[in-house]
Amino acid sequence: MLIGLAAKNAILIVEFARAEHAKGAPVSEAALTAAGLRLRPILMTAFAFILGCIPLWLATGSGAAARQILGTAVIGGMLAATFLAIFLIPVLFYIVERLSLRGKAAADLKSELAESHAVEPLDVK
Repeated sequence: MLIGLAAKNAILIVEFARAEHAKGAPVSEAALTAAGLRLRPILMTAFAFILGCIPLWLATGSGAAARQILGTAVIGGMLAATFLAIFLIPVLFYIVERLSLRGKAAADLKSELAESHAVEPLDVK
């Protein structure tokens, strides 16, 4: 479930950022806008998930040790996934998109140079 929530958050941040970039926003502004738009839903989901796991973390009675360990792992995992979604995913989007744009610009320049140096076929009669 942790992996699913982390993946969903990352996918939505990237999709929002791509939509902003497609509208004409610079890559950095698109990443920041997407992170800002998704911050509240990510935090609400994370807090609901963590608060729901607190009884597991504070378990007593028989088998409490196993439940406490599971609660600790789940809460820690959700905190880590939330941190990564908020801070790391927009940075990775920026880096990958910049590299992608650089690659597209190089390919466009290469094809433009090839077209400008192309030899016209001779019309021999």
